[in-house]
Amino acid sequence: MTVKFYSGEKIPLEMHKVRIIQKLNLLPVEERLKAMKEAGFNTFLLQNKDVFLDMLTDSGVNAMSDRQQAAMLEADDSYAGSASFTRLEKTIQEIFRKKYFLPAHQGRACENILSTTFVRPGTYVPMNYHFTTTHAHITKNGGKVVEVFTDEALKLNSDHPFKGNIDIKKLINLIQEVGAENIPFVRMEAGTNLIGGQPFSLENLREVRKVCDEYGIKLVLDASLLQDNLYFIKQREDECQNMTIREITRKISDLCDIIYFSARKLGFARGGGIITDSEEDMRAMREYVTLYEGFLTYGGMSVREIEAIAIGLEETMDEEMINQGPLFIEYMTNELLKKGVPVVTPPGGLGCHINAMEFLPHVPQHEYPAGALAAAIYIASGVRGMERGTMSEARDENGVENLANMELVRLAVPRRVFTLSQIQYVIDRVSWLYENRHIIEGLKYVDEPKVLRFFVGKLDALSDWPERLVEKFRADFGDSL
Repeated sequence: MTVKFYSGEKIPLEMHKVRIIQKLNLLPVEERLKAMKEAGFNTFLLQNKDVFLDMLTDSGVNAMSDRQQAAMLEADDSYAGSASFTRLEKTIQEIFRKKYFLPAHQGRACENILSTTFVRPGTYVPMNYHFTTTHAHITKNGGKVVEVFTDEALKLNSDHPFKGNIDIKKLINLIQEVGAENIPFVRMEAGTNLIGGQPFSLENLREVRKVCDEYGIKLVLDASLLQDNLYFIKQREDECQNMTIREITRKISDLCDIIYFSARKLGFARGGGIITDSEEDMRAMREYVTLYEGFLTYGGMSVREIEAIAIGLEETMDEEMINQGPLFIEYMTNELLKKGVPVVTPPGGLGCHINAMEFLPHVPQHEYPAGALAAAIYIASGVRGMERGTMSEARDENGVENLANMELVRLAVPRRVFTLSQIQYVIDRVSWLYENRHIIEGLKYVDEPKVLRFFVGKLDALSDWPERLVEKFRADFGDSL
């Protein structure tokens, strides 16, 4: 059901009430600059005590429901044969209608197991778009990631409802070029993370399934952001508008051979797992669960989290639970658009995505405009976002930068965490920063790891632009925090 305001305003309405609160801390702008320097201009390295609104990610930071909290008190803390695991397994079997569930401590653990099991040197893994850890695991095992996205995917401003679709012709051409025997699986990512949380359609997934059947290739779904994708399918795909979220989920599941997920996103807790109907595939992956994760009835997860995931997955079947993220993201995106701020459209899942190349056209990609903008947003507001651009890529074997297709700053909107006034604060500070964008300049690495450098690498400003930004803030805001 849609709730409309008599005033005509389009405002997202929280379908929950707050029962537990956590005090926030907003540092003065001078202290925010100091904290940013100490973190090496990498928002990942900021201390949480120095962060006002944490929009780094939605991973493991979504608010749990009262039912989840209550379920955690019922946990069966057994190493093997835990009743908590049995409850989660039955929930997954009912929702996804697949027989086997292998637990893991989070999504990248699932990627490690899948890649170790199926990827070999010289193989190719086509997908609608890569994710950083997925790419790392596949290449570590000698495989090559090949993106077969549609032309719409990289259009930052678009009204296309499903920019996460796979281009079927590109997929077929790749299979015919490299041979089906050299493709261990096709990977479909629900809510393509690195291009703005853009969904795929049920129709496109069916088309991918037909190709996989024709050539005898497995279809693997990364369902970590499935809840947003489910909402968008129901809202944007004509055939699904009268279907329930549970019905759409089962249709998606029926089309996939293997499903894996991070419960830090899907399920509102901390864990993950792999789901399949194939006994052969289950047995091939099972030994790596016990080797890397733990026994088969906990997989590196706390049993308290296992209980919470079981409830969280069931709550994911409730449209009024899963619509909160997309509705708040849509509001934030539209309000920033009104103020001229360049953002990715249509609004996707996970968060609001700012186009740093258009925001900072004077900063070249090798000076990490998205990283610089993320640092500037923190200095101006105390809000921690995440760079999703060239910093998140890796240099090639010759040390040359792989320039990203997009330079985005993701302002994640964890589910049921922020109030509307907090979202409006972010809009205000980002809009002010856009008016003063000429002050912001680039960054350079001073400590650069070879693998997943964006997590722990440190950078420095190429000029005194952070100090000049603070001066401008004081001139405009006076003694305001």
